[in-house]
Amino acid sequence: MDNVTSFPTYTLMEPRDSKSYRHIYFTCFLVLYIMILVVNTWVSVVIVLEKALHEPMYIFLCNLCVNDMYGAAGFYPKFLHDLLLDSYVIPSYMCVLQAFVIYSSVMCDCTTITVMAYDRHVAICRPLDYHTKVNKFSCSVLLGFCWILPFVFMFIVLVLSNRLKLCKYHINKLYCDNWSMVKLSCESTVINNIYGFFVIAFYACLVGFIFLTYIKILIACKASLECRRKFWQTCVPHMFIVINYVVAVFFDAMYSRYGSNNVSEDLLNFLALEILIVPPLVNPVIYGLKLHEVRKRLLKCFSKQKLQPSITPH
Repeated sequence: MDNVTSFPTYTLMEPRDSKSYRHIYFTCFLVLYIMILVVNTWVSVVIVLEKALHEPMYIFLCNLCVNDMYGAAGFYPKFLHDLLLDSYVIPSYMCVLQAFVIYSSVMCDCTTITVMAYDRHVAICRPLDYHTKVNKFSCSVLLGFCWILPFVFMFIVLVLSNRLKLCKYHINKLYCDNWSMVKLSCESTVINNIYGFFVIAFYACLVGFIFLTYIKILIACKASLECRRKFWQTCVPHMFIVINYVVAVFFDAMYSRYGSNNVSEDLLNFLALEILIVPPLVNPVIYGLKLHEVRKRLLKCFSKQKLQPSITPH
């Protein structure tokens, strides 16, 4: 007799004291989601509308903002819905879709930051070759790399997971992720493990490339005051984002695979949510503040809206 049962839905972790504080949680996360949408949309629209910002560095920044909104859409609407109804269940197909959106967005963040590091390396270390190496065609190829690779990786990951038969149905997380679904299986997950380590190793190489690139940029900047100014204006924000990204993803991946049940629920939720809260908010804010051209045009747009006279009928 087959003991394996197929569950059409998963149950998710309930936030601590959700019965008492779910309306407070709902308000806080709704405000967070609105802030993420507003700041990312604002930076993206300014870059699209301002012709002076139609350069690779700003196009990649716009791509980062669009991706952050895409990733946020995978978590916040569903979580807000759960808080509103105080019901933490999700159909299996929606769980797969949520995992795909969230983690393809995380991967796209990494590939985009890698492309931005390459762009800064060519601009600062080989300025005479910049327009040859980073032209419209290469920019399109790099943007394709940012999106296509994460989509392909996540598609294969979820296909491998979908072939497994499940004997459990509770995901000990506020949202669905691939490894949590894999752990519900009664079957061997060796293939999933091998492929998962391959993907992790690939992105670890990208992170290594990013740090190596910035080390080379830092060495090159010692010779010129202008280079040092460019480094502080454009590269330091990149480094902050990379460090935050690496720390968040590392703890999320390691806990998902090797985490102990003795870890407090608050810490678990913090590690799970940090990657969905900090990068989408920090990326556009940090670039808006640090990149002179973006900051100047953001303030220009804000000033226009503030000074525009209201038209009253006579």
